[in-house]
Amino acid sequence: MAEYKVYFKESVEKDFSAIPKKDLQKILRRIEALTQDPRPQGHEKLTGQERYRVRQGNYRIVYSIQDKELTIWVVQVGHRRDVYK
Repeated sequence: MAEYKVYFKESVEKDFSAIPKKDLQKILRRIEALTQDPRPQGHEKLTGQERYRVRQGNYRIVYSIQDKELTIWVVQVGHRRDVYK
């Protein structure tokens, strides 16, 4: 299987600044794993959107997949109670 390249929406930098460092490291490892398998076990497709969500502890990573270009765009990262607002 080909490896996907990950891109981040500009606002994700702000999302990262609000996350404790030890949690952020786990989140970044989870995002890195998406390059090998963009639809891992436990992922969910968001209703009415071409976006997906994976969990990392109490955090959610929202992203879109472009299979033809082999790219993943991370559009939001946040605590489970803050995502989708």
